[in-house]
Amino acid sequence: MEKRQIDAGFILLLTILVLFCGATAFAFYIFGPGRLENEIAADRPINTLFVFENEKKPLCTFVLLYYPATKRSAIFDIAGETGLLLRRINRVDRIDSVYDPRSLSIYETEIERFLDLEINYNIVFELKNLGAAVDLLEGVTIFVPSSTEVYSGADSFIFESGYNTLDGGRTRIYLTRQDEQDDFEPQRLRQERFFAGFVKRLGEKNKALKNKKTAAIFSGLIKTNMNSRTRAALFDEWAKIDANRINVQIASGNYRDVSGQRLLIPYYDGNLIKDIVRQTLSAMTRTGPGTGERIFTVEVLNGTSTAGLAARTAELIRGFGYDVIEVDNAARTDYEKTEIHDRSGIANEAAVFASIINCSNIITEKTPNDEFVFVNDTEYKADFTLIIGRDFNGRYTR
Repeated sequence: MEKRQIDAGFILLLTILVLFCGATAFAFYIFGPGRLENEIAADRPINTLFVFENEKKPLCTFVLLYYPATKRSAIFDIAGETGLLLRRINRVDRIDSVYDPRSLSIYETEIERFLDLEINYNIVFELKNLGAAVDLLEGVTIFVPSSTEVYSGADSFIFESGYNTLDGGRTRIYLTRQDEQDDFEPQRLRQERFFAGFVKRLGEKNKALKNKKTAAIFSGLIKTNMNSRTRAALFDEWAKIDANRINVQIASGNYRDVSGQRLLIPYYDGNLIKDIVRQTLSAMTRTGPGTGERIFTVEVLNGTSTAGLAARTAELIRGFGYDVIEVDNAARTDYEKTEIHDRSGIANEAAVFASIINCSNIITEKTPNDEFVFVNDTEYKADFTLIIGRDFNGRYTR
């Protein structure tokens, strides 16, 4: 009898201890130092995966990179038709073929491998819920290049030229319309434009989203691995982003037919996009005068007899976030060595640009601001002029 009383007392004590530990852990989870604060303290970029889901498949997928110390960010658009050797199924297929609406883990892992990047957080919006979230945010503002009327069933929607504030219904039409018209942007560009505006709006409305009732509604519209405290803190950080300077990157490549599917096969076996990610992170985390303050402009000139080399190189350069404002032939076609003419006026910026193609032949031109510079009898105002020589193999100088 006495033994039973001791056992019962022990079990009660153990139960109380377990409940106490659980309550303590929960309180620490809600009120104590969080994972986000630790990541900010560790001075690391914070990377978040966004999926806009339609009929249990990704309509579009983005990875938002953000570095708290400099408040800089970048967006990587992950095309669903990107063809990769997927470990889960051990064959080349669309990257979104491993998407499971019940769990993001496999899809997220493949994207991490593709970008060579750790993803910290994820947020999933089903398309209907995305529309409701946009209404909760009182609209998302996007820029439309030219006015157009879009029909959806019995309804029609007019998108005016200039800035438009989309409600939930117009958001769904804007993102999903596929039969491209001459006066309407391609779907992918629209999705990228909307996402940049959406991130900006999340930051702008974060104070309202902290309202207990509003936060409960918003939480019901998303699937995420963040708790409400972390989400609010991260949205506070995103409010510091200059949305007009967010650089949207995509993985460029060639379309090929693989097992009856048309897949986008990334250039250089996917190594190019990994280089772009590393370069982007480097640019985001650099400090010093002028860094991150503007997008640098580039002219690309073909100094060889290889047709189309300047255009292909310009695509490569754009992938790293530079604004290519001129693509042309150089004055001659017998350049042996590739040259980079630097007139950016910022120390070390030319070396960063040159590292894209491993070029060491940098010519610094010191000129007053806003004055024309003559290269090969042609006037330019770009920060860098890249003259391609015979030592360039399409990716690197030899």
